[in-house]
Amino acid sequence: MKKSIKTILCLSIGITMFTGCKQNTQAPSNSALASDVASKVYVAPGEYDEFYAFVSGGFSGQMSVYGIPSGRLLKVIPVFSQDAEKGYGYNEETKPMLNTSFGFIPWDDAHHPELSQTAGETDGRWVFINGNNTPRIARIDLTTFETAEIIEIPNSGGNHSSPFTTENTEYVVAGTRFAVPYPQKDMSIKEYKGNFKGALTFIDVEEETGHMEVAFQVLMPGFNYDLAHSGKGKSHGWTFFTTYNTEESNTLMEVGASQNDKDYIAAINWKKAEEYIEQGKFKTIPAQYAHNVYDEKTHIATSEMKKEVRVLDPAECPGLVYFLPTPKSPHGVDVDPTGEYIVGNGKLSADLTVHSFSKVLAAIENNSFDGEAYGIPILKMDEIVAGVVEQAGLGPLHTEFDGKGNAYTTFFISSEVVKWNVGSWEVADRAPTYYSVGHLMIPGGDSKKPEGKYLVALNKITKDRYLPTGPELNHSAQLYDISGDKMELLLDFPTIGEPHYAQGISASKVMNKSKKYYPIDDNAHPHATKSESDVKVVREGNVVRIYMTAIRSHLNPDNIEGIKVGDKVYVHLTNLEQDWDVPHGFSIMGAQNAELLVMPGQTETLYWEPKQEGVYPFYCTDFCSALHQEMQGYIRVSPANANVPLKWSMGDD
Repeated sequence: MKKSIKTILCLSIGITMFTGCKQNTQAPSNSALASDVASKVYVAPGEYDEFYAFVSGGFSGQMSVYGIPSGRLLKVIPVFSQDAEKGYGYNEETKPMLNTSFGFIPWDDAHHPELSQTAGETDGRWVFINGNNTPRIARIDLTTFETAEIIEIPNSGGNHSSPFTTENTEYVVAGTRFAVPYPQKDMSIKEYKGNFKGALTFIDVEEETGHMEVAFQVLMPGFNYDLAHSGKGKSHGWTFFTTYNTEESNTLMEVGASQNDKDYIAAINWKKAEEYIEQGKFKTIPAQYAHNVYDEKTHIATSEMKKEVRVLDPAECPGLVYFLPTPKSPHGVDVDPTGEYIVGNGKLSADLTVHSFSKVLAAIENNSFDGEAYGIPILKMDEIVAGVVEQAGLGPLHTEFDGKGNAYTTFFISSEVVKWNVGSWEVADRAPTYYSVGHLMIPGGDSKKPEGKYLVALNKITKDRYLPTGPELNHSAQLYDISGDKMELLLDFPTIGEPHYAQGISASKVMNKSKKYYPIDDNAHPHATKSESDVKVVREGNVVRIYMTAIRSHLNPDNIEGIKVGDKVYVHLTNLEQDWDVPHGFSIMGAQNAELLVMPGQTETLYWEPKQEGVYPFYCTDFCSALHQEMQGYIRVSPANANVPLKWSMGDD
């Protein structure tokens, strides 16, 4: 086994080196400018892209938004990491968004964006994304393109198979990559097998508001749960998780977790789970996890610590879970638009195994089992397979669909995307990527109605694709035209962080819902200042609150005295603008955090503890008008024992 793994790794390195050299020699004839492909991605000044692409920021902890086909970066949405550009996680209003049971965690590893769906179609309301390191799921509101809610996942380690939605966004799901003691406790790592568990979490999403709550967890064996997708159409009511490390190894995983020829896809009947919950067949387990919600009226986030979770044990709930044998160390699991076919991407197999949901139901009905694992029935593989795409490539990872009867699968080792027919299982086309592709994205490609015009490959390595920038090169997304019989590479564009996965949606489903400003009359922030006549500075002991406004082109007040060393100063800045795209920024010299970036009609708070006497300038950091430079002021800081009276002014006030 060690020899075979070394062979795969050497082959991977060799293919990457070979394709890199090959690309260099062919670049002039294959470049975009050598044909009309450049015109296919050109979006003229003043015109809009056809699609939004929501791309994970990987180890940046954020999400980025690109226009397709142009590849233009439209926005970086702060989610799990502090963002100095927008003040996210620095201002007092958003600090609670990064609260967890471990305390304030200002970073995470964000892998999988997932758009909300209605009747199996993307609906443009929300996009969810997972925090992999400290298990969390975030919901981004697509009217504001800002993070509205983050919920921590208890009893989990490595929230990777997450946050994939069900057909009507009844749930987003979260599987644990790393099995852990359940509940967490001090125990020897060598006791892993049989004692560590993997929790699969179903999070309820309220239909109108998107508000999330942990509905229940399914307590699974201590395998690694890698990715997931939910059924649709005939398979609605089921969710499928890939597993690897069915060996339950806890060391030298590259060998220990690659012994078995087959691992499993875990099929969870969540409709059956709801029945068991209704019947009271669950156990209530103590748990501690944070639930953080941003209120659009008050512009303030709050954090609540939850204390328990409902848990279902498959061994005590017949019909809840079945294992579908799948070769070998499957990474992705994908469901075709009809809901009939379940594709298992065994990353250590050269074949793609496709299961039939109808055959799965028949095997369950006929008790066609090949034993069990921890009380969970294992279906007989030869009775559930619909077909096999043979020798399609090396290192299959992920599959999406074009809505025209075709599937597209990424192959990491051979650095290519392969197009194949659903039903005949025959390869129809293949296109090289540059290099080592992971996920791919077709707008709506995991839904009931894919929009099969473009495909985006998300690559891990970019040697020789861009100008060098030192030891590390940026990651790459590549855009392909898949509207014809053959795939055509149109564009490379670099991305922030690691572009692990992306989701695409027609711009028409989102852009007309976009919020342009916050009505000032609706601002319910407890420290909002809705008129310049209401600005003030208030002292309560050593706490000083500055109620300030911003409007083109001044900050009011712009001269403040009576602040003392050691005071706890809160600057509550309200942006009085009621116009689109006129945010105002705010910063103070020496403040030990970031700026504020305040949207029109919004209030945000900067906290500052002056450490030294002096006169400190503050100013607007976000360009807003021809007199932007004039948006400035001063705060005088006196000794802690000074008797300087508190006063404020602007102009001749």
